[in-house]
Amino acid sequence: MRRGLLQFSVGGFFAIGLSLLSQPAQANPVLPNLVNLNFVNYSGSAPKNTFTNVNPVGWTGGSGLIFIATPGTSANSNSACGTTYLQTYVCPSTLPIGAYNEVEADGNPEFESGFNYTITGLTKGTTYDLSFYQAAGQQTTFQGATTEQWIVSLGTSGITDNWVSSGMTCNPCTYSNPDINASIVPTTIMNTPSKGGTDWNFVTVSLTADASTDILSFLAWGNNGSTTNLPPIVFLTGVNAAPPSVPEPGSIFLFGTVLLGVGGVIRHRRRVSTPTV
Repeated sequence: MRRGLLQFSVGGFFAIGLSLLSQPAQANPVLPNLVNLNFVNYSGSAPKNTFTNVNPVGWTGGSGLIFIATPGTSANSNSACGTTYLQTYVCPSTLPIGAYNEVEADGNPEFESGFNYTITGLTKGTTYDLSFYQAAGQQTTFQGATTEQWIVSLGTSGITDNWVSSGMTCNPCTYSNPDINASIVPTTIMNTPSKGGTDWNFVTVSLTADASTDILSFLAWGNNGSTTNLPPIVFLTGVNAAPPSVPEPGSIFLFGTVLLGVGGVIRHRRRVSTPTV
């Protein structure tokens, strides 16, 4: 009887561990009715070009030093590190997400603005998750370590910085949304070395709708709003992308705990089954 219980315990531990690894993490619903998430459909000039000249379908705003670039290496003149302006020292790696283009934006508030997408079919008061890929780099001919992130907003207005409203004198600048009830969430800060880059990382933000129709807005933000032109270049693609197929750190830790438990059961079983002299 004791051996049977121990065998069940070992099997139970493995079953629980595998079951927990296979269970998706609890999450909010995904923001609905978003299309052209990879900026591959446009009505203007082909990338690489400014956001407003490319005019990606469904998106508005994006004036200033905001570009849509093609993925690739320096051998591709229209990639971020290719010869077409805005050129960076390093290209983000190629993502396995199918066809995509990437937004490339100067994070200096003096040279950029938010870009927006109107979303319908929302439930007021509901919190939604939005995932995407972000990366960073530095424009060629500049040097100095930089920090970069995206500021993401969901509200009845788009997000703005105060460069113009402050009389073009703010340093550092700040960001805000005219809709006082809008959700505004900064992503994880990236730390980019001088003349270097930070490769893609997958991020998720949670945004609460304050109307049935809201505006999703992105604002590149570098060096905490400093207008010193180093400059910090921020990349974005894969809006509403599925997460990479890698176990979450919490799941890995939990499975490791399960394995430790299995090891303890096996050691206990050996002590029980060893005959005494």
